[in-house]
Amino acid sequence: MTKKELTDCLKPQNKEYFVHESAYVDQPCEIGSGTKIWHFCHIMKNAKIGRNCIFGQNVNVASGVVIGNNVKVQNNVSIYTGVIIEDDVFLGPSCVLTNVTNPRSQIVRHDLYENTVFRRGATVGANSTIVCGIEIGRYSFIAAGAVVTKDVPDYALVMGVPAQQVGWISRHGIPLPKPDAEGIMICPEGGYRYKEVEPGVLRCLDLDEDACLPPEKAIGKASYTDIKGK
Repeated sequence: MTKKELTDCLKPQNKEYFVHESAYVDQPCEIGSGTKIWHFCHIMKNAKIGRNCIFGQNVNVASGVVIGNNVKVQNNVSIYTGVIIEDDVFLGPSCVLTNVTNPRSQIVRHDLYENTVFRRGATVGANSTIVCGIEIGRYSFIAAGAVVTKDVPDYALVMGVPAQQVGWISRHGIPLPKPDAEGIMICPEGGYRYKEVEPGVLRCLDLDEDACLPPEKAIGKASYTDIKGK
C-alpha cells in the first residue's frame, strides 16, 4: 500500500470508529468509539463491540457476539456466535474459537451453540485452540499452540496439548516466581504482589482485579527476554 492509499483509507468516515474500505460491517450492530476494523474483516449483524478495540486483517465477528472495551484481535481470527469477550482481552493471530463441541454436517445445532467466556485481561496465544463451553479466567495466559479443553483459573499460565496449568502469571504477562515464606509472589516487571488466597485462587494484593492499570504501569519498559534473564 502506498502512502497516498494509506492516507486515503484513513480519511474521516463521519463515524466514531474506523472501518477499512475492504471490510464489511453488517447492520444493525453496535461498535464503540475509537475502535479500528482493518483489512478484509467482516462484522456481522447484531454483534456488539466496545470502545477502543482493534481488529487485525481477516477477522470475522459473528452475529450475537459480545466484545468489551480495549480488546485486541490479531489477524485471521473467527469469533463465533456464543462467544463473550470482556474488556482488555488479547486474541493472538490465527487462534481458533469454536461453538459446538460435537459438530456434524448432517446435524443442525444452530439453537445449541455453547457459550465460551473470556474474562477481563485474558491472553490467548497464537495458533491456540479454545474448545467451546468453557471459561478463560481473568488475566490468564494461554501459551501459543495450546489446546484448551477446560476452564482456566484467573492468572493461570497454561500450555500444551491438552493445556495444563504450569504456573501463575501477573497482570503484566510475566510468570510469577515461587512464593516466599508468607506465600507472596512479586511480579518482576510491575512490582505488584500476588498470593494464592485459597487453593487454586490467586489474587493481586495491590490492585483490584476490576481496576485499570495506572498509566505509569501500563507501558512496558523491558522485553520479556530481559526480564526472564534477571
